[in-house]
Amino acid sequence: MAMLATLPPCSQTPEPGSMELHQFKHSAFCEKVRLVLAAKGLEATLVEVVPGLGQLELFRLSGQRQVPVLVDGSEVIADSTDIALHLEKRHPLPALLPADPRARSQVLLLEDWADTALASSCRRALLQAAATNPKLRTALLPEATPSSLRQLVGALPGGLMGSVTDTLGSLLAPMEARQLHRNLEQVSSLVASTGHVVGDQLSLADVAVVAQLSLLRFPTSAGAALSGEGVSGIADNPLFQPLFSWRDGILERLTARRAA
Repeated sequence: MAMLATLPPCSQTPEPGSMELHQFKHSAFCEKVRLVLAAKGLEATLVEVVPGLGQLELFRLSGQRQVPVLVDGSEVIADSTDIALHLEKRHPLPALLPADPRARSQVLLLEDWADTALASSCRRALLQAAATNPKLRTALLPEATPSSLRQLVGALPGGLMGSVTDTLGSLLAPMEARQLHRNLEQVSSLVASTGHVVGDQLSLADVAVVAQLSLLRFPTSAGAALSGEGVSGIADNPLFQPLFSWRDGILERLTARRAA
């Protein structure tokens, strides 16, 4: 289970030369790619991958089962960072990587941190929240989930769900929870001065952090079922309200850019 969708799936047949993004609707890494596309004013046909069978088709296409996968003409690119770098090279303006080598290194380091350490903590925190919140865990199910199964998942006792996630090793340990809070405080400090994680322009580091923050409190673009839902103690913590407001501002800017 994960994360967020700001764009609806598209069922149109792609035109020759157009891009396809094979994705999971609620994946933060797919959201990251969608945000890169939006930042560059690019369109891609969204192909929703059905867990299981759809991943076999994805394997035939890309040689692996993980999303996101971008098909750009004859090129098939997997991994959100590789896709972002491909788009940055193919469509250099507006740039998401600074020209200055030092700033570029900072952006790439913070993007990697967002994709690894931050992503792991956010995912575990969300799974822990979903274990005790029936509305949250049912909203995170794929849209194609049968209503009977959706009702069953929602009706499972929170204690049972907690035991399952604990057995899977997916719960956020107290030390990791404290570290997540400290990291969020540091990111808040970074963006408070310039409005960006690095420098004074939107970069790939901003996009990566914004995508992961959507696991902690879903924005309105996630839809009515998920909007405002999130991780208790973070989503409802006044200390982090400026950080989520910053995230929402980035999303609004990118939505406006796509609509322009």
